[in-house]
Amino acid sequence: MPYFSILKSQMQLCIQTLPQYFEKVKVSPTPTLRTPFPGLAVLKHVLTPRIKATHVAFDCMKNYLDAIYDVTVVYEGKDNGGQRTESPTMTEFLCKECPKIHIHIDRIDKKDVPEEQEHMRRWLHERFEIKDKMLIEFYESPDPERRKRFPGKSVHSKLSIKKTLPSMLILSGLTAGMLMTDAGRKLYVNTWIYGTLLGCLWVTIKA
Repeated sequence: MPYFSILKSQMQLCIQTLPQYFEKVKVSPTPTLRTPFPGLAVLKHVLTPRIKATHVAFDCMKNYLDAIYDVTVVYEGKDNGGQRTESPTMTEFLCKECPKIHIHIDRIDKKDVPEEQEHMRRWLHERFEIKDKMLIEFYESPDPERRKRFPGKSVHSKLSIKKTLPSMLILSGLTAGMLMTDAGRKLYVNTWIYGTLLGCLWVTIKA
């Protein structure tokens, strides 16, 4: 699951942008590999990214940003003898069918990001080539020490019940309290419906 996080440190503002993809090819033992742009490398484990949404987000926010964080997430346990399989569903994840999540973060300074759309397209594809090479190494490395891990320094973090229970209780309490009253239910439904519509309209206008 590759995506970009655009961060403005002084304002503590974080925008997560998941680049669009041209096609979703079902994972299989003999995957179909192709790219819609001549001259760009064919990617094996990630899909070819589209540029428009990323370019619009960066162009609108570039004066307020310090850096982009390139994040790659891998769910351990979703491979079969080095062959990648489907990512876990939410149910599978919550039932611990995925024992670990590996997260690789790469900080990219704003000045290193091309502003012209065509140059950014090639730059974004090159970033995904780096992701693809990391994933090939992660799944298929002949060296057991390098398999199922990302390059560089690793930090192991366990997600304990102490970290998740308080936020779950607060969120559950607020949601339950809202849904127990007519006004709360209307607010909940209207926020979900109109918030979604306004978000889609805003993206359409800016695109």
